[in-house]
Amino acid sequence: MPFFSRFEWMLALRYLRARRQEGFISVIAIFSFLGIMLGVATLIIVMSVMNGFRAELLGRILGLNGHLTIQSESAPVIRDFQFVTDAVGQMPGVVMANPIVEGQVMATADRGSSGAAVRGVRPEDLAKESAIAKGIREGSLRDFHGDDAAVIGHRLARKLGLRVGDQITLISPQTNATPFGSVPRLVRYRVAAVFDVGMFEYDSAFIYLPFEAAQTYFRLQNMASSVEVRLVDPLKAREAARAIMQRLGPNYRLYDWQQANAQFVSALEVERNVMFLILTLIIVVAAFNIISSMIMLVKDKGRDIAILRTMGTARGTIMRIFVIAGASIGVLGTGSGFALGLAFALNIESIRQALQAMTGWQLFPAEIYFLSQLPAKVDSTEVVYVVIMGLTLTLLATLYPSWRAARLDPVEALRYE
Repeated sequence: MPFFSRFEWMLALRYLRARRQEGFISVIAIFSFLGIMLGVATLIIVMSVMNGFRAELLGRILGLNGHLTIQSESAPVIRDFQFVTDAVGQMPGVVMANPIVEGQVMATADRGSSGAAVRGVRPEDLAKESAIAKGIREGSLRDFHGDDAAVIGHRLARKLGLRVGDQITLISPQTNATPFGSVPRLVRYRVAAVFDVGMFEYDSAFIYLPFEAAQTYFRLQNMASSVEVRLVDPLKAREAARAIMQRLGPNYRLYDWQQANAQFVSALEVERNVMFLILTLIIVVAAFNIISSMIMLVKDKGRDIAILRTMGTARGTIMRIFVIAGASIGVLGTGSGFALGLAFALNIESIRQALQAMTGWQLFPAEIYFLSQLPAKVDSTEVVYVVIMGLTLTLLATLYPSWRAARLDPVEALRYE
């Protein structure tokens, strides 16, 4: 025998189809349905965007920076960088170790100037950085060699009006001594390629030079600023760091990508948890609407309940009728919210583009959010949790009104009716 009989289903669905004088109850039920649907959908959409935002940023940061960075303990540069590179590059779990030279400059061209970060890398190492190699928009990394080649971000190129083959001038804060006093050092480089990695910070402010050219420019002959290490598994960075420190000794300091981005990662996690709690309140409010609509329905159907009781209907049957009525709103609302949220999250970038075309407003500007596209990553486990939470809250919301209906005294109900 099924838990809910056909008789219980028939009465429950009939009570949900309100007659003219019961229209207000039906309106409350509709708003309860809409509240649960929008609450579940919003929760799925926002959590998917937060997951996508975190995954995109961390993925691109790890694609552009090493999982571990090795620096000298006693100096701002590493003099024996070749020893460090060879020793670490042969360790198990290490994909590659490459020396880099870093510095800040002023980049100028005919159309203006802008501050920029210069990173000197070996051409073969740059080709292995998937974020840069896959993000080449103009030119080719095959031309990234010699003393005058440079690879720049596409936003920086657009700002300065540069294309492949044009000249960019780098002005260093380090000066040259002349008979007329100290003057800034100016060196012109040929734009060999333009990259687009989809992160505003890198696309608008990063310039790559060949390693030897960067050493010459920053006067770091036979030296490197640091050595970057890329691992097979970035999540095992701390275990790898301990093994590397044992091999290199105490003359070096080492920090991993989690330490370098600790505040950023923790801020994303806190924001994600807070958003989950806040948006859960939408479902809670909708559940309270179900409680109010069911209480009003029980009060309105008091005479019907009394007649059913006098005809021998058990209290359990009365309770199940109103559980079905209330739970139907919750199940339909949760299911509709699940479908709406999933459809929205999987097509959110297309929706953003359509809204931008319709309104003319720039939604999700890259200058603020660091990404040129709105990311969304649907986590199936989180979606299941949201659906279960929606169903559980709506089911709990039906218990008290259903219990009141089952406890209704038929004599009192008929007397006042």
